[in-house]
Amino acid sequence: MDDLAGRPLADRIRPRSLSEYRGQSHILGEGKPLQLAIEKSQLHSMIFWGPPGTGKTTLARLLANASGYAFHTLSAVLAGVKDIRAAVTQAQQTKAQNGQGTVLFIDEVHRFNKSQQDAFLPHVENGTFLFVGATTENPSFELNNALLSRARVYVLKSLTQPELLEVLHFALQDTERGLGKEQLQIAEDDLQRIVQAADGDARRALNLLESAAGLAEEGKISSDVIAEVCAGQVRRFDKGGEVFYDQISALHKSVRGSSPDGALYWLCRMLDGGCDPLYVARRVVRMASEDIGNADPRALELALNAWQVQERLGSPEGELAIAQAVVYMACAAKSNAVYMAFKSAMRDARETGSLEVPIHLRNAPTKLMKELGYGKAYRYAHDEPEAYAAGEQYLPDELQEARYYNPVSRGLEIRIAEKLAHLRELDAAAGDGSVE
Repeated sequence: MDDLAGRPLADRIRPRSLSEYRGQSHILGEGKPLQLAIEKSQLHSMIFWGPPGTGKTTLARLLANASGYAFHTLSAVLAGVKDIRAAVTQAQQTKAQNGQGTVLFIDEVHRFNKSQQDAFLPHVENGTFLFVGATTENPSFELNNALLSRARVYVLKSLTQPELLEVLHFALQDTERGLGKEQLQIAEDDLQRIVQAADGDARRALNLLESAAGLAEEGKISSDVIAEVCAGQVRRFDKGGEVFYDQISALHKSVRGSSPDGALYWLCRMLDGGCDPLYVARRVVRMASEDIGNADPRALELALNAWQVQERLGSPEGELAIAQAVVYMACAAKSNAVYMAFKSAMRDARETGSLEVPIHLRNAPTKLMKELGYGKAYRYAHDEPEAYAAGEQYLPDELQEARYYNPVSRGLEIRIAEKLAHLRELDAAAGDGSVE
């Protein structure tokens, strides 16, 4: 047996068999894909994608053991091409000597660059080893398509609270590798507090329990100790990573979908996870223009005000102002008419080349420009009935029929649509749009 002294609790009580493994029932339950592959002895190269503490390394080791494979591991943080070559040589020797296959496990595989990832391809292809990579990042963005095409991706999920409680109870009861010999007393409510602080991460839960056990007095872990070790624990956020973009997407879609409760929840999740409130404030301004627009122009003003409050006062006043803006915007009338108009006009600006400004719209600051007719036929709108020059053309000749902005029948844009319809009636009455 390996010497357990000095090893962290989370390492000491790693599951020794799949029956001890907790979580991932969506791939390891009866009839599920990975479970079937194990039962039929049809293991294949794979990528485990999931948050920290979900058992990626442990699962890879257990799969190798259950299938009779040798297990070799590399960390992409420390290893290079030389280490990959050594692992290939070892796998070849193992197969030649006793016919045993090898599972080559690469932790943090997304840290390898393209050439390092490419180094695996021929050996995966010819069966030198089964490749198992672990990553906390989206494989679609971080791994080569060639490697992805040779490995199946399994998504590992955060452990549920009941699953984490099972892990903690096992650690407290196991007398060989866990804390069972110490016969520690701890209230179930305090175990639940550890579970909440761990946020789905089994390694974090076990580390918190071990820290609490080290502060126990006369075999009892008090609530005060639990409060101390759990203080400062934040929810998983991973700025710039997959969770970051998932949560800002959820916030944006909640605002767009007129769900103030959903918007508030995702806002609080991001702030609780340590997101910079100024980043959120900037994105809220974007939401105001993209999804509310002229249906309620006050939304943009409120979003800008919230941003300014955050800059001037900081937290918590600024965060409350952002929350106010988010709730208002979720409840406001929605329109993406300006957003769609902007995209359409930008597409024409890029695709139609440098179309000339109609001569009547050009400025004429010099005598030559006036002689060339610049601005000659321009009609000053304020001198026209209703301050509108009916039939005037404001687009290049090639785009004079273009219509970008189409107000929706919600909020202030109802009245804007009515006004634009009236002005177009005036245009029609003025003739074909040209002015003699």
